[in-house]
Amino acid sequence: MLDVRPVVHLIGLLGLAMGGLMLAPMAVDWQAGNPNWDAFARAAFLTCLLSGVAALSTRDALKAGLGRRQSFLLAASVWAVLPALGAVPFMLGAPEAGVTHAYFEAMSGMTTTGTTVFVGLENLPPGVLVWRSMLQWLGGLGIVVVALVFLPALRVGGMQHFQSEAFDTMGKVLPRVYDISAALLQVYLGLTLAAIVAYMAFGMSGFDAINHAMTTIATGGFSTSDASFAVFTGPLEYVSTLFMILAGLPFIRFIQLLGGSWRAVLRDVQVQAFLRWTAYAVGAVILYRMATSEAGFLDILRGTLFNVVTLFTGTGYGSEDVSVWGDFPLLVVVLVGFIGACTASTGCSLKIFRYLVLFEAIRAQMQRLRRPNEVRNLRLGGKRLEPDVVSSVIVMFTVFVAGFMFLTVALSLTGLELRTAITAAWTAICNVGPVFGPEVSESGAVDGFPEAAKWLMIFGMYLGRLEVLAVLVLLLPRFWRD
Repeated sequence: MLDVRPVVHLIGLLGLAMGGLMLAPMAVDWQAGNPNWDAFARAAFLTCLLSGVAALSTRDALKAGLGRRQSFLLAASVWAVLPALGAVPFMLGAPEAGVTHAYFEAMSGMTTTGTTVFVGLENLPPGVLVWRSMLQWLGGLGIVVVALVFLPALRVGGMQHFQSEAFDTMGKVLPRVYDISAALLQVYLGLTLAAIVAYMAFGMSGFDAINHAMTTIATGGFSTSDASFAVFTGPLEYVSTLFMILAGLPFIRFIQLLGGSWRAVLRDVQVQAFLRWTAYAVGAVILYRMATSEAGFLDILRGTLFNVVTLFTGTGYGSEDVSVWGDFPLLVVVLVGFIGACTASTGCSLKIFRYLVLFEAIRAQMQRLRRPNEVRNLRLGGKRLEPDVVSSVIVMFTVFVAGFMFLTVALSLTGLELRTAITAAWTAICNVGPVFGPEVSESGAVDGFPEAAKWLMIFGMYLGRLEVLAVLVLLLPRFWRD
């Protein structure tokens, strides 16, 4: 029987940390004279109490280390339990949400999806806005740790290709978490502080700059206003675009950059493809809009660059309604949402790496049709692609597409119009953010969706963030047997 005590212990420790972090938004509301501080105080107490009991009751469980199966269970459990803890302040205080809305918002935050069920954000207590941003910031950091530590060691979706780059975990997951997390935290904090300074330098208030810096670097997309980034149009869009692109790059490259290695960044085929494909998408939409719109070139350039990049990286901010640009631009932004940013970034979706592997496999198969007897090793960025990496990527694509189709059908059965169901499934499993359709409120919130549709989207966000396979493996009966 699988020993779950190490998993419970680690989740307890993470829960204690989350409870402690609730004191930050509590202090914000206290400073603002908002009585909602009491909700955060109570939530922090309950979270620390429950998490402390879990951690103390299993305090000796890690002596034997953390095995492969336990690592799968830990990765899957963290993104189910921590959003539940993060939802508590939303229920105990403003906006006094029910279980569905509170868990939806917390799941959207920690998976950095950015879809919201809350309306009237400007009227919420400042502590609530800060907590939403913190959930995304914490989720973004956790996503990178999972991508660099757990998924390579667990060989999920071809991520074993990056095992040596992730400080060579050699299958020993737990001992390297601390080293990787410490290095990533330095980079993550540095980028966040730089974004805060840049936002303030170009006109944001300190409060808005802190919140948007956290959700930008996490590529999450939560904002402090129902209008999202539309209240900051102008130079701030360029500032945000720059930091979204940086957040969409592999964080391991920033660590190498701090160590003085520029070559690794410049030669990374993922980075090259990400920047190149972003330029293609932005350029195509600009040309279309120039041919069909009377707006000035600079306005088209700024709006297109910002809104395409925010969907490519999965951030999900919006400064314009891209659905009114026309069918072709909408198709482009949906496609880039299916691609996503680089592996080991805070970006979303299938990631650039898997598309590069897929294209290489297709090219090799076409060459085999021409020269059946030729033996050709697949390579990416000068590194050999092992057969298990290619097969894992193909399985990942298959399962991801199947998951998207399942969600689309299931959402349409809840009564959503087809376009709404398609984009809701897309935004959930790709962790992108916006939903397009008549059932979406003017602010972009999905508060009017049927209850079943919201839970389906919660499941989709959860699946997408854990790259599907890390969840589905838990459904296999043999996983739980010795």
